[in-house]
Amino acid sequence: MPTRVRSHAKINLGLYIGAPRPDGFHELLTVYQTLEMHDFVTVSAKPASQTSIQLTSNDVRVPTDSRNTAWKIVALTLQTLEISAEVEIHIEKQLPVQGGLGAGSANAIAALIGLETELDIESRLRNWPADRLLIASKIGSDVPLFSIGGTVLGLDRGQEVYPLPDIEPTWCVVAVPTVGVSTPQAFRDWDTLCSARGLTQEASAGKLKQLSRAYASAFASGSSGVLSADSDRRKNLAGPQESALVRTGIHSWIANDFEQVVFPQHPTLREIKRLLAATGTPEAAIHASLSGSGSALFGLYLTREAAEAAVARLEQVPDVAASITRTVPRSVYWPEMIV
Repeated sequence: MPTRVRSHAKINLGLYIGAPRPDGFHELLTVYQTLEMHDFVTVSAKPASQTSIQLTSNDVRVPTDSRNTAWKIVALTLQTLEISAEVEIHIEKQLPVQGGLGAGSANAIAALIGLETELDIESRLRNWPADRLLIASKIGSDVPLFSIGGTVLGLDRGQEVYPLPDIEPTWCVVAVPTVGVSTPQAFRDWDTLCSARGLTQEASAGKLKQLSRAYASAFASGSSGVLSADSDRRKNLAGPQESALVRTGIHSWIANDFEQVVFPQHPTLREIKRLLAATGTPEAAIHASLSGSGSALFGLYLTREAAEAAVARLEQVPDVAASITRTVPRSVYWPEMIV
């Protein structure tokens, strides 16, 4: 019987980018967070004398050949484990195909989970979870985070990942405009900005190391670190509500460096963030930001009512699809992955 897997979206709670390295890549520091919103990936697989992979989707924009990350990770896994199999993959898209939510990368991990379930891979390999993470890192920078789920620290190009203490499930509004953002162009604009500011690789490496320590300390501190909201709202709550609020807020020092180069090119995205944030109002977001290089943006809220108010505000911006979802902690992400 085929295995059906939830393929969750992600947001970047924060994203700091270093100056370009000699190899053309950039050192990154980010905190990933998985969301309830998801695609479905269905996998059927059986041993065969020769490997064959077939991929289909309900969305014509999804590649159905070896360009697809789900195809790539299945092919690499079978090759690495020296297994031949007939594999069928179906991707039921509900997430945007592009937009900074990691949908394609999540599809890859979902396909891998389906494959390992179908072929009972984990029971045959003692170090399979570690091998899964290694294979994921060879497919794409965003893929390994979905091998962990919940709140995840990403380093290097984002593919070096470590689990952080989870934030408590929090209401989230994801806004996806029709305007597209080119990630390669965003990096080129960032390089130009670094050059204008005289930011060297050495200087940015020091900044990223300092921020990495700050992230680790803040998330580990629980009640008093990165996860605390403003005191005016906190003092109106008591008991368990107050402790939950402390764990679900985001300090203002978390930011996304891409906003410095993407917003000037796409002013509409800056306006969407302003509407999501609603600073100074009772429905203000705990945190609002661009996710990755965009074009998706998100806001985190204390209540569903505040999230619904954000969706209503976004109605004044044309061509923006807004969805209400919640963040997913690791303790929920894995038990509910296979449908």
